[in-house]
Amino acid sequence: MFFSKNDISKGIEEYESTAGAILVDVREENEYASGYIPGAVNVPLSRIQSTTLPTDKPLFLYCLRGARSRRAEWLLRKMGYGNVTSIGGIKGYKGKLVRYRNV
Repeated sequence: MFFSKNDISKGIEEYESTAGAILVDVREENEYASGYIPGAVNVPLSRIQSTTLPTDKPLFLYCLRGARSRRAEWLLRKMGYGNVTSIGGIKGYKGKLVRYRNV
């Protein structure tokens, strides 16, 4: 299922209610450091093709506005990942963010 950039909150709700799901931020490391959704792991789009994410877990992807997460979804599916969903961009997210260092 595809979520528009305005529906990231719905995507987060689906992620939270999906057993074993992994939330993936596909922005670059400096963007991730500036603030990410709690529980998200960072796998930048620039390195998505060398990822070691589990193939048997549902993956929920987001970026800043949604374009990179859609691209990452396409690439992951091409690599054999079956349960991958782009949920849009963090720009539309209204919840709390985690910051792990000063940027």
